[in-house]
Amino acid sequence: MPEGPELHLASRYINRVCRGVVFSGRVEKSEVSKNPEVPFQSEAYLISAASRGKELKLTLTPVAEAERGPAGPVDVVFRFGMSGLFKLAPEGEVHKHAHLRFRTKERPVKVLCFVDTRRFGSWEVNGMWQRDRGPCIMFEYENFRANVLKNLSDKAFDKPICEALLNQKYFNGIGNYLRAEILYRLKIPPFVKARTVLEPILQNEQDSKLTLSKKIKVKMENPDLLELCHTVPLEVVNMGGKGYDPEHLDDYSPFEGWLQCYSVPGMKTLRDGNGRTMWFQGEAGPMAPKDSKSPKVKSRKQKVKNENGKESSSGKKSLCGTFLKKKKKPN
Repeated sequence: MPEGPELHLASRYINRVCRGVVFSGRVEKSEVSKNPEVPFQSEAYLISAASRGKELKLTLTPVAEAERGPAGPVDVVFRFGMSGLFKLAPEGEVHKHAHLRFRTKERPVKVLCFVDTRRFGSWEVNGMWQRDRGPCIMFEYENFRANVLKNLSDKAFDKPICEALLNQKYFNGIGNYLRAEILYRLKIPPFVKARTVLEPILQNEQDSKLTLSKKIKVKMENPDLLELCHTVPLEVVNMGGKGYDPEHLDDYSPFEGWLQCYSVPGMKTLRDGNGRTMWFQGEAGPMAPKDSKSPKVKSRKQKVKNENGKESSSGKKSLCGTFLKKKKKPN
C-alpha cells in the first residue's frame, strides 16, 4: 500500500514530468470508477502537485487568467488506497486501470493518469487536506512530534503500538511496511500498549537539562520512536525509484534490499485488531490478539503473478505496484 514516501515520490514525479507541459481539454474519468467527475475544462492549463502524509494534491491552473474561477486554480486531493499511483504515458499506452486522465496539448498526445488497479483510491474536487489527519511525519516533524506527545491521554494510545502507528490523526504517512521497519529497528514488541512506549519519550524531554546541541547529539546516537517515524520514511524517499525513477521505471530491487523486516523470510506475522498483517521479530507483546493466528503469507513472486499476471524483473512484488511494460535491455 502506498505510504507517505510513495505519495511524496508521486508528487515529485508529477512536478518533474509536467514541468513546462501544457494540458488541454476536459478531465476524463473512467466509467467504472465510483469517484466523482472532475468538472474542469480548459484550452490550456498546467499541473503541479504537493504531498502531505498519505494525501496528494493536484493543482490545475489555466494558463489564461480569464479562465480562472473566482477561487483561483482547481485543487484535486487524492488518497491512493491500496494501489494508486500516477503515470505519464503516450496516448496509445494508457493503462486499462487509469481512472482519471489529463491530456497534453502537445502532439503526439501524452496522458497523465491516476492508475488504481484495486480501486480503493479516491479523489475530492476542490478538496483540502483532511482536518482529522495530523502533521506530516516527514516534512512537519516538530509539529508531528508535539501533536503526539501532547495528546497521550487520548484513548488511541490505549491500543497496541502497532495499531496506534496506523492512526493518521497522529502518524500521518505511516503504513504497514513502515511500522514494521520502525518497531523492528527499536526492538519494540508490536503488541505493547502505545502509551507505555511513548510516555518515557515525553518524560525524557521534560527531565532533560541538556543544551540543544547535546540533545541533538543524543537523539542522533539513540533515536526514539518518533524520530524514526520521521527518518525511516525519508530513507525511502532519498532512495528514489519505486516506479518513479525515469532511468529505472520497474526496478524495486534497492527498496526490497532495504527492507529488514516487512515481508522478509524468517519474520513472524500476526493479524492486528484491524485485520492487518504485522511483521515482527521476537515476542509479540502482552496485547497480542489471543485468537489471532499467523496468516498464510504468499511469496512476493506469487503476489506479482496474481495482481499483474506476470513477474517483475526481480521476481518480487513491488509494494506500490508497477504497471509499465518492461523495457527491452539493449543488446
